[in-house]
Amino acid sequence: MQTSRFAPLVPVLAVLGAVTSLAIGTSYAKQLFPLIGAQGTSALRVGFSALFLLLLWRPWRWHTSRMDAAAILRYGLTLGVMNLLFYMAIRTIPFGIAVAIEFTGPLAVAMWSSRRVVDFVWVGCTVVGLLLLLPLGGAQALDPVGVLYALGAAACWGMYIVFGKRASHLHAGHTVSLGLAAAALVVVPIGVAHAGSLLLDPKILLAGALVAVVSSAIPMSLEMMALKRLPKETFGILISMEPAVAALWAMLLLHEQLTHLQWLAIGFTVLASVGSTLTARRSRPVVLPVDG
Repeated sequence: MQTSRFAPLVPVLAVLGAVTSLAIGTSYAKQLFPLIGAQGTSALRVGFSALFLLLLWRPWRWHTSRMDAAAILRYGLTLGVMNLLFYMAIRTIPFGIAVAIEFTGPLAVAMWSSRRVVDFVWVGCTVVGLLLLLPLGGAQALDPVGVLYALGAAACWGMYIVFGKRASHLHAGHTVSLGLAAAALVVVPIGVAHAGSLLLDPKILLAGALVAVVSSAIPMSLEMMALKRLPKETFGILISMEPAVAALWAMLLLHEQLTHLQWLAIGFTVLASVGSTLTARRSRPVVLPVDG
C-alpha cells in the first residue's frame, strides 16, 4: 500500500534528480577549467558521454538511411557547439544566469509559430528577464563576452530542438548516441588543441569521466524514466525549474552570489517557461532539458 501511495512521486523526484545531477556535474566541471580550460573540460564531458552511450545503445545495430544520417549529423553538430558555447559562457558569468539566458532558445522555438495573446505575455517575461541580465548601461557586472557565448548556446539549443524533431522517428538511443558521437567530432579536437597532453593525465581523465556520468548519463536516464510516466506538460514545468536549481547549486558549490535583480531575472525566465508549458498547444514542442 505504501508503494502505491508514493508511486506518483517517483517520476517527479526523477526529474528533480536529473536537474540536480546536471547542476552538480556542471558545477564540478567548472572547477576543472583552471586545469584544462572550458574547451578541454567540454571535450572530456562530450567525448566520454558519446563513448558511454555508444557502448550502451550500439547504434550500428540499426539501419541508418542517408537522410536520417544527415538529420542526426545536424542534430549532433548543433549539440556539440551548444555544449562548447555553454562551457565557454560559464567561465566568466554565473552558472545559473547562463542557464537562464540559454533557456530563451527553446522558449523562442516554443512560441515562434503562435500568435495568441497569452504567448506574448511569456515573450514579455523572457524579454524582461534578459533585460535584467544583459550588461546594458553598466547596470550589471556580467562579462559581455560570456553573455554572447550564452546567447549563442541559446540559439544552438533552439536549433537542437528543431533538428532533433526531424530525427524523432528514430529510436531515442539511436539518435542520441550517434548525435553525441557527431558532437564529439566538433568538441574533442578543439579541446585537444587547447589542453593538449593534459587531457591524458589519469586524474583528469577520471574527473572527466565523472563529469560525463553525473552531467549526462544520470540525468538522461532519469529524464527518460520520468517521460514515460509523466504528462509532457508536467515534465516541462518541472524542467523549467532548472535555472533556479542551477543558481542554488552554484551558490552552494561554487560560491556564486547573485544580486536581487539577477534572481528576479531568473524568476521571470522560470515564469515564462512554466507559462509557455501550461498554455502550449499539444502540437507545439515542450521545452526539453539541455545536455549542457
